[in-house]
Amino acid sequence: MPLKQCAELATGCMLPGKERVELKLFLRNYLLLVFVQAFQFCLVVLVFWLAGFRDISLVFYSLFLFGFTFLLYTVYQYIRHRAFYKRLSQPFTTLEEVYEVKADTPVYHALSRLLKSSQALYQKDIAIQSKKQEEQLVFMDLWVHQMKTPLSVIDLTARDLDEPYSSDIREETERLKNGLNTVLYMARLRSIQQDFNVKTIDLKTFIQQVNQENKRFFIRNRVYPKVEMEEETIQVETDEKWLLFMVTQLVHNAVKYSKDQSDYFYMRVYRSNQRVALSIQDFGVGIPSSDLKRIFDAFYTGENGRTFKESTGVGLYVTKEVAAYLGHDIQVESTVGQGTTFTLYF
Repeated sequence: MPLKQCAELATGCMLPGKERVELKLFLRNYLLLVFVQAFQFCLVVLVFWLAGFRDISLVFYSLFLFGFTFLLYTVYQYIRHRAFYKRLSQPFTTLEEVYEVKADTPVYHALSRLLKSSQALYQKDIAIQSKKQEEQLVFMDLWVHQMKTPLSVIDLTARDLDEPYSSDIREETERLKNGLNTVLYMARLRSIQQDFNVKTIDLKTFIQQVNQENKRFFIRNRVYPKVEMEEETIQVETDEKWLLFMVTQLVHNAVKYSKDQSDYFYMRVYRSNQRVALSIQDFGVGIPSSDLKRIFDAFYTGENGRTFKESTGVGLYVTKEVAAYLGHDIQVESTVGQGTTFTLYF
């Protein structure tokens, strides 16, 4: 039994998991050296044998001295490089861990210098890309604001025109405004941590504001909201601006996919398992089950997107991201041909 344990220890079988990995890495690194040394010894013995030397005991004694010396050398190398192999056998979780190991070996120092230079190049490249992206976002923000001014002028001018030209032009300008707002919020999503203000919101007042801002949209599509409040006053903690964007997206989807299918949709506010829920239920075309898992993916439009050409796959993506950042939960249930319900939990 002691011999068996010694053999297992020698092969690393009884070492802890991490140390076993270090030892295996060390042995793999020195495996070629072992074969070379063994070949050299066999070559020397062969030369002496061909020269007529036949003292077998001396051969075995030389083999013992050679093996013992080589064993001392490998043990010394393992102890000296142990910290280095330990670091190599474990993945990095942060870039700073590169400098934590202080193995006093030429290979480690060379590798450390290489990693430091690689990290410096990586950080430099990240800084350049971040600057370019920031400039692009600033430009996008300015461009959207600049486009809103001529759209407002066109909308005001259209009011003086005769019907149906006035309604047609104002409908198109409203679509452009909604598209620009989506682009603007998409750009702001990256810096949302600097662009939100959480406060107490009364949901009844908030829903009235949403419906007032989308009144023309309801009339034009002939789909109208029905509001149901479980309580007269229900307040939540959230960011009003971002919530307005999220609910507007859900309302527009409810109207767009209910058109010619139903003339109303529900907006319900109620309490569910100690949470406040705001649900928007339509009775439109519904969402195929194959698309339900992907409707919150960026730029995914699904089967309905090929039917309703205005779909961009951006609104629901931004809604999901904002809800997650604000600590809200959004869920969806849908049946094809019967409608869809989006529920936002506070």
